[in-house]
Amino acid sequence: MKRSNLRAPSTPPAAEPGPAAAERLPPPKRILLVEDEAMVAMLIEDILEDLGCAPAASVSSAAEAMRLATTQDFDLALLDVNLGGGETSFPVAEVLRAKGTPVAFLTGYGRGGLRADFQDLPVLGKPIDPKELERLVRD
Repeated sequence: MKRSNLRAPSTPPAAEPGPAAAERLPPPKRILLVEDEAMVAMLIEDILEDLGCAPAASVSSAAEAMRLATTQDFDLALLDVNLGGGETSFPVAEVLRAKGTPVAFLTGYGRGGLRADFQDLPVLGKPIDPKELERLVRD
């Protein structure tokens, strides 16, 4: 996104936001998105941008995700369960949970495809519902 070089207006600042604005928490700042389907990843990135945030990292493989999970900190991780080549994001989720990072899974198969130790984590179905993603990011 290009930043504008416009100067700030010379009018006084607006009044404080009302209670509704104060109740909305800002979305997480650092989101790890792991999705092997480029079109799905782009859709999620667009939804996140509409919510006022964007992934700090968007990767498509378990190896890339693991590298980031072990070397960086994130406020939230959105992990596609099934990645190409028969890989899953479960090892990445293990590392992130151990670090205290909130994790949510993305899958078209519902909770049935999750391991028993991940049944407590949020699951977003595919196709992604923007309202569900917003609720997850805002919580």
